[in-house]
Amino acid sequence: MQDTQKTKFPFLLLFCSIWLCLMPAFRSEDFDEVRNIDVNGVNLVYQIKGNSKDPAVILLHGNSGEHDHLSVMVDQLDSAGYLVYALDSRGQGANAPVKEYHYIDMANDLYEFIEELELDKPAIFGWSDGGNVALQMEVLHPNTAGAIITAGANLFPEGVVASFWEEFKKELEKDSIPPLTKMMLLEPHMTAKDMQSIQCPALITAGENDLIDPEHTKLIANNIPSGEMYIVPNEDHGSFVYKSPIIGKIVLDYLKKIDY
Repeated sequence: MQDTQKTKFPFLLLFCSIWLCLMPAFRSEDFDEVRNIDVNGVNLVYQIKGNSKDPAVILLHGNSGEHDHLSVMVDQLDSAGYLVYALDSRGQGANAPVKEYHYIDMANDLYEFIEELELDKPAIFGWSDGGNVALQMEVLHPNTAGAIITAGANLFPEGVVASFWEEFKKELEKDSIPPLTKMMLLEPHMTAKDMQSIQCPALITAGENDLIDPEHTKLIANNIPSGEMYIVPNEDHGSFVYKSPIIGKIVLDYLKKIDY
């Protein structure tokens, strides 16, 4: 009688054994480290922080910057329950320099990063150049991002305020122009029509005293079907972003609003 009871449900015992073996694969992991990855012909350094089960948010710094410039927002997002990826863009931060820079190359870097890590429609925040890259990536690779938030982005060089553009143009007259500066002087090349192709929710922000013309910020936001604009009072191009809690709160409020 005892032998019959022991073997009455052998399939159940087998199932339980398999489940116990597989359980580690289903457990979430906590990350707080710096890694690197090969994408689009370059090696990129990035920070990952948070829990693997949480929604992913990618952070992109500004021209000549590094991921540490957004360190305050990394901690804010992590504390709020997001898995954060903060990248050093190609040729910047801890990455090896490159001979020339183009926003399209960086946009493809970002796309391949998302594909390589198998991220499903991550939210993307970009400051200045990082914002340009986020928008350009979604134009080139539609439906990749789950949401986009930018701070001080522009579609073309003339999107800056007139006084700054006049000063900026003088750089073009110099015999030698640093590669990253040259990129800002000549690129990006996006249009209002390009923005109309972006289908994910988007929050387009800028400081009240930003280098980006307010009308240009409005142009971007108004042409994205689910776009919104927010001008941050009393702030300039970087004061509310560089190691500041202000942009983190704005991003968190927006992600909560769109239920991301």
